Amino acid sequence: MYCSKCGGSVADGAAFCTNCGQAFPVAAAVVRAPAMSAPAAVPSYAAIPRVEYAGFWLRFFGYVIDSVVMGLAVLVVLIPLFFLTGLGALLHRIRPEEDLNDAGLFLIILFFFAAATLSLLVTWLYHALMESSEWQATVGKKVLGLVVTDMAGRRVSFARSTGRHFGKILTNMIPLAIGYIMAGFTEKKQALHDMLAGCLVLRRNN
Repeated sequence: MYCSKCGGSVADGAAFCTNCGQAFPVAAAVVRAPAMSAPAAVPSYAAIPRVEYAGFWLRFFGYVIDSVVMGLAVLVVLIPLFFLTGLGALLHRIRPEEDLNDAGLFLIILFFFAAATLSLLVTWLYHALMESSEWQATVGKKVLGLVVTDMAGRRVSFARSTGRHFGKILTNMIPLAIGYIMAGFTEKKQALHDMLAGCLVLRRNN
């Protein structure tokens, strides 16, 4: 289909035009008047939703909320792991004047490796599953009324959400957090990982 404002080609089902930002109606169907009403009744149309790009600070506060949620989730996994591996009992037996044996050092290294792996898995699945779900958002984004979409305003796939998440590796490599701060001054409020994955973070006000 084509945009009524700029005439540009737009994907079917898009929420807005990627060229000029023109929002499209949720439903173009006419709301018909009752049978007994006057034949000259003026038809009414569904309201056009207001679509806004989410800026840096809104996204930052969402990140803070998500960090708390993920921290609690990791603790729920790590605390049982701490005791099930026997690390708790090992540390309890160690005295200040004693050195750890090879088995003890291996157990500690194994625990921290398992903790790092679980943290990575929890963080990845938390973002990828929730942002590709019907919510289109993590808990932090949901609280603030934000959603993650593709460039046409549609729900993203699990694969695209995964790409967006791991794209943050490159974002983190840029000094002074500039990869994230880009969300405050780019045209569509995109951070570097949003650009890499072809995603937008929108604020929906219906």
